[in-house]
Amino acid sequence: MGRVILHCDANSFYASCELCYKPWLKDKPVAVGGDQEARHGIVLTANPIAKKKYGIKTGEVLWEARQKCPQLTIFPADYPLYVHFSRMMREIEEEYSDQVEAFGLDENWIDLSAWNQTLDQGEKIAQEIRTRIKDELGITVSIGVADNKIMAKLGSDMKKPDAVTVLRRENYPTTAWQLPASDLLYVGPATKRKLKLIGVNTIGDLALCDARILHETLGKNGLMLKVFAMGNDPSPVRRINVETAIKSVGNSVTAPRDMEDFDDVKCVIYLLAESVAARLREHGLRGRCVSLSVRSTELVFNGCQRTLKKATYLTSEIAEAAYDLFVTRYPDRLPLRSIGISVSRLSPDTDPVQISMFDDDGRRFRMEELEHSVDDLRRRFGHQIVQRGIVYYDRKFADVNPKEVNTIHPISAFSAIGR
Repeated sequence: MGRVILHCDANSFYASCELCYKPWLKDKPVAVGGDQEARHGIVLTANPIAKKKYGIKTGEVLWEARQKCPQLTIFPADYPLYVHFSRMMREIEEEYSDQVEAFGLDENWIDLSAWNQTLDQGEKIAQEIRTRIKDELGITVSIGVADNKIMAKLGSDMKKPDAVTVLRRENYPTTAWQLPASDLLYVGPATKRKLKLIGVNTIGDLALCDARILHETLGKNGLMLKVFAMGNDPSPVRRINVETAIKSVGNSVTAPRDMEDFDDVKCVIYLLAESVAARLREHGLRGRCVSLSVRSTELVFNGCQRTLKKATYLTSEIAEAAYDLFVTRYPDRLPLRSIGISVSRLSPDTDPVQISMFDDDGRRFRMEELEHSVDDLRRRFGHQIVQRGIVYYDRKFADVNPKEVNTIHPISAFSAIGR
């Protein structure tokens, strides 16, 4: 018996979750996005009516989406709701296998191999899972069935919404090779552009391309993508849930007005660092790598990162690292429209901490206790109940609540390759 892997992908996940509680909008165009009036609005997802009838696309700014569809209903993102649905979906899937690997909130791989299933039996189970999620949760999923993770993922993308697709060894070249290379997992826009320069446009082109050329163009990732394009992927399905899949925690915000000087930037960085640090503590994590991204008023994007001496969840340490990155790398990028901060290289906050003879670790421990106390106050009275004086540099900035409004949900680091 070979392996039998399912890839279950919820259709228009955020919008579908919202519509479970607003059924009167099921036949109307609906999207989930940011606050348009606060200038940080983009479409996170849209329901099929909005996508197919009006051409609404994920990632486009809300004012463009409204131009296409003036009657578009837009909901702010409600991540606790989406995590709730994600967990319920996983509970159903775990009735069929104890090997379920999360790939973000709305996607899971399911390994049925231990039960000696065939692909035909896997298809029947996939249909049962699809029907149960639809009937019990009120959302639809598309499921791919194959003998490895990459092919299963490709299959789930081929028919949407509410469908099951089986990819077999014998039909893989005729079914998949004519598809665009960007349909393959880990081929993002940047990788797509590089492949196009060497004449690789389809999955078949990638499968048949000379390995040496791919290595020269993309390094080791090029060789990995060739293996995937040929329909091979030996990687196991690991038992990973949403929480253990977290590889980074971050927030970004488009400021209520352009950031014109260093004081503006420092104020927004502290706002973001406060949010990121609080969410690290919520997850019981510390991080050693601080990343900064900035977008100018001309919408030019730049990003950089720095590794810290010690893993941290302290607001001040994250903010100081991010601000120093800005001053060192991007002082000429002003004015700015938006800033993002994320922390990676995560470890549990229960891991032992090396005491240093040269650092004031006592003060650091007291700061940690203070921030936990502030967390307790915010849980009781809201995130804005305690704020740092620096954010009152401009009242418009002080009113921004990045933790509850501008969340970037934690994702698997590997899912960003080539994006």
